[in-house]
Amino acid sequence: MTATPALILASTSRYRAQLLERLRLPFETARPEVDETPHPGEPPATLALRLAMGKAEAVARARPGAVVIGSDQVASCDGRLLGKPGSREAALAQLRAMSGREAVFLTAVAVAVPGAATAQWLDTTTVRFRALADDAIARYIDAEQPWDCAGSFRCEGLGIALFEAIESNDPTALVGLPLIATARLLRAAGFVLP
Repeated sequence: MTATPALILASTSRYRAQLLERLRLPFETARPEVDETPHPGEPPATLALRLAMGKAEAVARARPGAVVIGSDQVASCDGRLLGKPGSREAALAQLRAMSGREAVFLTAVAVAVPGAATAQWLDTTTVRFRALADDAIARYIDAEQPWDCAGSFRCEGLGIALFEAIESNDPTALVGLPLIATARLLRAAGFVLP
């Protein structure tokens, strides 16, 4: 019987690690050294896939023999990229801009397997926001302080109250790692999952 290779999540995101734990596979995490600056005119889907692939392959080069998962999420509203706000003021501005609108979250996953081409997948999630009053936005961000979340919300927490609807093939993608696709890619790489 062949030993299962080490599994590494190329991310220091606690959200992605918590999601991957749901698959009940032992894994470790590693910080990928990847420049996340978008290229001029780069479409959001291309950016998400490029960064997921870059993260997986950067860690795979440093850890030959391991299977490495890279993931990235790019969000946009009305054609404008939405990053992690980093501050209360930026979170207020993001949520005001998305009030009553739709935002698209493109979540890519890539799995680098020794001796094989890196496999990848892109999940698209559309979030329809309610019309949000300024006091409701302020109450929300003061309660959850989502400074490290693209779009300034945590859908797995109180942020769900900001929405009219979510359209997605995989509800975990919005949190940051599409587990349905990740499980499929890991099974193809030889990991045993249900």
